[in-house]
Amino acid sequence: MTTKEDVSCTRVLKALGDETRWRIVSELMNDTLTVNELTRRLGATQYNVSKHVRILREVGIIRTVREGKHVKCSVEDEFRMKQKKNENQLDFGCCMFRFK
Repeated sequence: MTTKEDVSCTRVLKALGDETRWRIVSELMNDTLTVNELTRRLGATQYNVSKHVRILREVGIIRTVREGKHVKCSVEDEFRMKQKKNENQLDFGCCMFRFK
């Protein structure tokens, strides 16, 4: 029997299984950034970053807020609550992620 937590964990694991999405979350662990800022930091196209941001938003890892022409991205509060204090580490109980 699959539980709600298993489904959630599976979705998060799939989302973070992509290197670009991993890097986006890593950049957002301590900062709120626009898609343009993420594009520059990652050295990727805006289309590519926007696509990965959408996937991360749909899974519930990050949230976006439109301010004029810019879209600001940050880690969702629920996701951030799983962050260990003063560390770039997320603990889901079933697994733990460490970001640089």
